[in-house]
Amino acid sequence: MRILHTADWHLGKTLEGRSRLPEQAQFLEELLHIVEEEKVDVVLMAGDVYDTVNPPAQAEVLFYESLQQLSNNGKRPVAVIAGNHDNPDRLSASRPLASSQNISLLGYPTMDVQSIYVPTTEETLKLASLPYPSESRLNEVLSEEFEEKVIRDHYDARIRQFFDKMCEQFTEASVNIAMSHLFVAGGNSTDSERPIEVGGAFTVAAESLPHQAQYVALGHLHRPQTIKRAKTAARYSGSPLAYSFSEAGYTKSVTIIDAKPGKEVETKEIFLSSGKPLVRWKATEGVQQVYGWLEEKKDNNAWVDLEIHVTNALSMEEIHRIRKHHDGILHIRPIFPEMVEERKAVKMDSVPIEELFVRFYEKQSGGAKPEDELVRLFLSLLQDETVKEEQV
Repeated sequence: MRILHTADWHLGKTLEGRSRLPEQAQFLEELLHIVEEEKVDVVLMAGDVYDTVNPPAQAEVLFYESLQQLSNNGKRPVAVIAGNHDNPDRLSASRPLASSQNISLLGYPTMDVQSIYVPTTEETLKLASLPYPSESRLNEVLSEEFEEKVIRDHYDARIRQFFDKMCEQFTEASVNIAMSHLFVAGGNSTDSERPIEVGGAFTVAAESLPHQAQYVALGHLHRPQTIKRAKTAARYSGSPLAYSFSEAGYTKSVTIIDAKPGKEVETKEIFLSSGKPLVRWKATEGVQQVYGWLEEKKDNNAWVDLEIHVTNALSMEEIHRIRKHHDGILHIRPIFPEMVEERKAVKMDSVPIEELFVRFYEKQSGGAKPEDELVRLFLSLLQDETVKEEQV
């Protein structure tokens, strides 16, 4: 059985007021092509279909049209769960119509495992789906205490209990997969994800992901990544588009899983080409450097975050002129000399004290390196002075 895992479409999301719907439509066309090219039997979408609980109508039309194409008139099962951005009631409202096309839309957490017949392989997929499990959607208070560690431990235990109960319904003859929209501790996040944890309280330990499942399809984090500490194959497929400049340079993908009952799965990434890249320009040589890039048509089909090193403030005329040559430039930030010095100072603050001493010694001695014994003596003297200050 060949399964495609995707998540975090965020249909309707904008970037600084610019619509991303054309790019999202392009991705969904590419996804359909991948599904057909790779002969995918089942599609799993692990939450955050939309970017808000009240998405624009165009985003909903795009979603339902794409689901219909992906399901191939019911020949290819599609399973979708709600993420923290989705309205669970709204997502599952069309469930009766969708089910006739072999499309599953699940809004709220449940301990019932979905038993999905896959026509192309004549096998059964047991899917332990857990839509975004907040306290309100679970309809229960997980802890009466407010201490972060206590809340986290209670939350982690409750999620583990959900998975354990669902996994009891797995069988040896079926392909057994789990899917959820969670923040797993240790995952690499980006600025474009809306936090679902408060100070780390609503996180799940990697070890708590169900080891009984052959694969755990995760949604929420936008960077594609495998959870290394999990007891089974577990992965975030990531978002299909870059949704903030913290994702600049990320390669986006979907994940393909080849699964057989009772066997370890095989996975591979299919990289995506849809959408405009997000790039950062740092014009350290001033405005003329920017005009040079514009003449070269550098990153002409990209969203751009622009920093310009200047000595005087940019005029509105200058700003309009730059934007006129590249309508994808979203931010234009002037960087003045004093700001550069402040950045250097911040960077110096993060340098270890022994490294600062080495640099100072080299500068004073014309490039000579201090001996290790001298560095140790310096650190010892520094420690003595610190102790004396604390005693005063």
